[in-house]
Amino acid sequence: MKKIVLIAAIVLGSLSIYATTIVHSEEVKTETSFQTEYTEVGTDAVPAAVKTALETAYPGAKLVKAYVNEKKEYKLDISVGDQKATVYSDVNGNWLKI
Repeated sequence: MKKIVLIAAIVLGSLSIYATTIVHSEEVKTETSFQTEYTEVGTDAVPAAVKTALETAYPGAKLVKAYVNEKKEYKLDISVGDQKATVYSDVNGNWLKI
């Protein structure tokens, strides 16, 4: 009888740990989605440092659309030939990993 009570306590304890982990991971997702709001700006509003970094990293790339967030990070929609991509840069032209 003591073994059954011990096994039940172990099972219930392990289930409560799993439930806590799920709640925590959902909180992290909510926080990161809040920080990624970008506002579209004209391509002429992109700083020269960002344009220079774009020309250096992607020769022949055309800047299609540009977006900026509150941290002055730029989201750039570019096209190189028939391929399209989105890259991210800070105001100084340093590439960001998103």
